[in-house]
Amino acid sequence: MFDDVARRYDITNDVLSLGQDRRWRHQVINAVDPQPGELVLDLAAGTGTSSQPFRDRGADVVPCDFSVGMLRVGKQAKPHLPFVAGDGTKLPFGDDTFDAVTISFGLRNIVDPDAGLRELLRVTRPGGRIVVCEFSSPTWSPFRTAYIEYLMKALPAVARAVSSSPDAYVYLAESIRAWPDQGGLAKRLQGAGWSAVKWRNLSGGIVALHHATK
Repeated sequence: MFDDVARRYDITNDVLSLGQDRRWRHQVINAVDPQPGELVLDLAAGTGTSSQPFRDRGADVVPCDFSVGMLRVGKQAKPHLPFVAGDGTKLPFGDDTFDAVTISFGLRNIVDPDAGLRELLRVTRPGGRIVVCEFSSPTWSPFRTAYIEYLMKALPAVARAVSSSPDAYVYLAESIRAWPDQGGLAKRLQGAGWSAVKWRNLSGGIVALHHATK
């Protein structure tokens, strides 16, 4: 499915989020706070749009994704990045490898998100950190209702106009609606072994940034 959307993935996300995805990515970088020389894993990196800012900050970043199609598109546009194909539940990296790990809008697409969180813990060095950027639950009830209406009706319609595989965005809407809220994801991080879990809402809770340490 993700191979099919790779060609127009970035522009589709920009349209569907009304440009908010750029702001969300910027907030992820600030939350991770990469330092020069640190090694960062960007899981579910797709075409590498989320990875490049880590390199711009002086960190060494490894973009990793399950979709080979996404990686091909990314490598064509950003040949300097070391793209790696990998399953989020069986990462091709050793224990205690990365100073920081991050995943944006990809955790809910891992077949077993809890196993994915445990695997991210495994490859993180002691004292290292994780930042998860994921769709969440709007905090204002009337807005939450309008948001669900957008997800289930408007989002697939817009996707048909701009995406190379609009059917994939029907899945996207359904997966967002079924995903746990902020507190629910925090409990899953704790259950996977992460500590000092906290979160911050973006765009009224449409998206939440969860931060934790190993």
